[in-house]
Amino acid sequence: MRKLPIVALIYDFDGTLSPGNMQEFGFIQAIGKKPKEFWQESDEIAADQDASGILSYMKLMYDEARQAGIKLRREDFKTFGASVELFPGVKEWFRTINEYGKSKGVKVEHYINSSGLAEMIEGTAIGHEFKRIFACSFLYNKDGEAEWPGVAVDYTAKTQFIFKINKGILSVRDNKKVNESKEEENKRIPFPHMIYLGDGETDVPCMKIVKMFGGHSIAVYNPDIKKKVNVAKKLLRQKRVNFISPAVYTKESRTYEVVCAIIDKIKADFDLNRLAKGK
Repeated sequence: MRKLPIVALIYDFDGTLSPGNMQEFGFIQAIGKKPKEFWQESDEIAADQDASGILSYMKLMYDEARQAGIKLRREDFKTFGASVELFPGVKEWFRTINEYGKSKGVKVEHYINSSGLAEMIEGTAIGHEFKRIFACSFLYNKDGEAEWPGVAVDYTAKTQFIFKINKGILSVRDNKKVNESKEEENKRIPFPHMIYLGDGETDVPCMKIVKMFGGHSIAVYNPDIKKKVNVAKKLLRQKRVNFISPAVYTKESRTYEVVCAIIDKIKADFDLNRLAKGK
C-alpha cells in the first residue's frame, strides 16, 4: 500500500479551463474566417460524409491552413496555443491545489482529457502543469509539418484514457497493459482517487464512469452563459455528476472548496483503509 495517496485531477479543456474552443483564439482568425463559419463548415463535412466530427475539424484545419499558406508545425500550434484565454484563477490553480494536497499528505497530479489539440494545449500558459495531455494530435512529415491526424479523441474515446490513468499508463498507443487484470487497490490511481472536471454532455461518459466507480465528477460552467448553467444543472439533476460549480478557480471559489473537500475525504478514506489492515 502506498504511503501517500495519489489524487488525479482530470480536466476537459474547452469550456472547462478555457471559455471557448481553442481554435477560436487565433487560428480561425489567421485563416480569415469567423468561428461560426469555421464550425459550420466542419459540421457540414461530418454530415455530408457521415464522418467523425473530430476528424472533420482536423481536416478542415489542415486544408484551410494550406490554402492560407500557413505551415502547421508543432511550434506553430504552440504559438496559437499561447493566445488561448483561460478562466479566472486557472494559471494559479495548479500551484494552489498542489500545495493544499501536500499539506494534507496527498500527491496531486493533473491530466488533460480533451477533444482539442494536444499541441495547442502544450503552448498555453498552463501546458507544463500536466503529467499527461491526452488529446487530438497530428502526424508530422520529415519537414516537421502536419500531414495526417495521429490521434482523434471523441466523447467515447475519452473513456479509454480514464482507464489508462487508473493503471498509470501514459502511452496513447498501448492497448495491452490497459486491458490486463489487476485489483483496483493495486492500480496506480484507483477510481475513488479521481476527480473529473468537465463542462458539458460530451464529458458525460467519463463523468459517469468516474462517479460510478467511486470517484467524483464536477460539472463546471461559465456563469455568464445561461445555456451552460442549464446543462450543468441538468447533469446534476440526472445524477451524472456529484457537484456543479462556476468555472472559477481562485482560492475563494466554490471549485477550490469542493476539490479541497474531496481531497480531505480521499485522505481520510485512505487512512481508514490503512488502519483497517493493521498498518
